[in-house]
Amino acid sequence: MSDPVLRSVHVHPVKALRALDRAEAEVQPWGLAHDRRWAVVDARGTVMTQRRHPRLALATAEPLADGGLRLSAPGREPLVVPVPEPSVTVSTDVFDTPVETVPAGDAAAAWFSAFLETDARLVHLDAPEHRRPVDPAYALPGETVSLADGYPLLVTSAASLDALNALIARGDHASEGPLPMSRFRPNLVVGGSEPWAEDGWTRLTVGEVTFRVAKPCGRCVVTTTDQTTARRGKEPLRTLGAHRKLNGKLVFGQNLVPEHRGTVRVGDPVKILD
Repeated sequence: MSDPVLRSVHVHPVKALRALDRAEAEVQPWGLAHDRRWAVVDARGTVMTQRRHPRLALATAEPLADGGLRLSAPGREPLVVPVPEPSVTVSTDVFDTPVETVPAGDAAAAWFSAFLETDARLVHLDAPEHRRPVDPAYALPGETVSLADGYPLLVTSAASLDALNALIARGDHASEGPLPMSRFRPNLVVGGSEPWAEDGWTRLTVGEVTFRVAKPCGRCVVTTTDQTTARRGKEPLRTLGAHRKLNGKLVFGQNLVPEHRGTVRVGDPVKILD
């Protein structure tokens, strides 16, 4: 087994939309630059995710140099959305936690409402340094997070995916595999480690950046969603339920909190400190 390296980097400019591959990314205290600083919300202000709206996987948001977005999706004309002025904020419900965000305007709302065929709005997290704290059970004082599910970054292992796919191949839904890593929507993918080695990681460096492992990542129905078609199956939840259950959660990957700023690049060495 070779020394672990960073195999790929992924950002999700709008929460729940298609992931973008990057050769490198800036690590900020609340997550990667351009990762989950925007989200789609329903008429009540609740964040919309692929849990209930798998069609979100078909839409793409490309970040622009000025911080805005270019939205594209099947059947829709592309739309450029500027960063909204934070003169007015609205309360956004992110998994039962209120977070102040800035509405992106009527054009973006109409675009997402037409695409999803339900009332929807786009919102922007203008000040991640103080809008949303990380769960205090796993955080140090002052740590914050973007509009990600709960933690600044998610790391997964290529070897663990290979091991999971081998288990799927022996199960009742073998025809659904092998699954790509996109099902798990990570930020960082490590290659060259042993399968499930990440279960024992507590602190690591990726290139020039050091991270603390907060907790294993509990998985949900989003992992059963094909990220290219939005169709759903049974895997990997069936196999995770049989082989990867921890404290009542089906786990794959680890949630990370960065200890400082820096840049991570594909090919960076990964060193396990603890």
